[in-house]
Amino acid sequence: MPRFDRYLLSQLLQLFGFFSLVLVLVYWINRAVGLFDRLIGDGQSAMVFVELSLLTLPNVIRIVLPVSAFAATVYVANRLTQDGELVVMQATGFSAFRLVRPVLWFGLIVAAMMLVLMHFIVPASRAALTERTAEIGANVTARLLVDGQFMHPTDGVTFYIRELTDRGELLDIFLSDERTETSRIAYTARRAVLVRDGDRPKLVMFEGMSQSHDRRTGRLSVTHFADFTYDLGDVLTPGTDGSRSIDEMSTLELLRPSPENLQETGATRAVFLSEGHQRFSQPLLAPAAAMIGFATLLLGAFSRFGLWRQIIGAILLLIVVQMVGNAATAASVQGGIRWPLVYIAPALGVALSLLILWVAQRPRRRHAAGPGPLSPERSAT
Repeated sequence: MPRFDRYLLSQLLQLFGFFSLVLVLVYWINRAVGLFDRLIGDGQSAMVFVELSLLTLPNVIRIVLPVSAFAATVYVANRLTQDGELVVMQATGFSAFRLVRPVLWFGLIVAAMMLVLMHFIVPASRAALTERTAEIGANVTARLLVDGQFMHPTDGVTFYIRELTDRGELLDIFLSDERTETSRIAYTARRAVLVRDGDRPKLVMFEGMSQSHDRRTGRLSVTHFADFTYDLGDVLTPGTDGSRSIDEMSTLELLRPSPENLQETGATRAVFLSEGHQRFSQPLLAPAAAMIGFATLLLGAFSRFGLWRQIIGAILLLIVVQMVGNAATAASVQGGIRWPLVYIAPALGVALSLLILWVAQRPRRRHAAGPGPLSPERSAT
């Protein structure tokens, strides 16, 4: 690799690492705040929060990498232009297409990183995250054994314990179940214990009362009991039937979906094919974004005020490419053989960058204000 290519590539990689670190931290912290509140509110430890946060990082990195590549390219191109280095290279005979070659190598390196993330790391991390979340959801102690607080293990269910004894007894409990539209049931008991029947947790209440309110008739039924068993399996572990989502499946399963895969997720064949080909098309956005940023800044000349117009133009072009990509992705899942639509966004980005490079290397027109001192008209006089 020529020295200039190595120099420019090293600059791009250094700034890419910096922008990736900053953007990943910002995006990760923004999502981790809600996760922290939910886990701590459910009685989980800080180690569980760290574990789940680390499992969400691969997906965050996948989203951030194309933006980091674009930001690094724009920053390096702007700095080299202000320092006059790109002007010197153009004066030595480097065309716009020759200058963009290390940028293309840089984009392909980022695309290779994204390919590994999309095909291997992200599906594995999402599968592990789903499994770990199910384990946490099945942890009765962490979810319910918190005294003095109203707990909401799932929508429509409220649980309260006044006191938790050293022997594991629950004193003065309240349980409200409003998951059905036709009735609402409230249980109160002096004491209760949690037991397991196989893999399903159950709440055994003693010396209590159940109040059932029929919302259609407005009738209230009250039943006193000496002991009563309430199944907590559906309350604590909703949706843990072992089925996978599309994000957790391998690329081969997405490109060649079997009837079992379709039944497992409930998705159509078009959705499978679209998701599978997105794992190839999204990494291609990285070189397209980098080339757009670099090519757009080549349109500007040296200015002490910077290349703000070109930078804003590059951002707008990237937004247009992303909007086209979103529309194409939405259309690709409508049915039929529409999966090639997911490649429109990277193809459009590369086409725009090539067009801008062609415009950038054309000689600029010289607008003469009038006959100069050495013009033919002045010489004749």
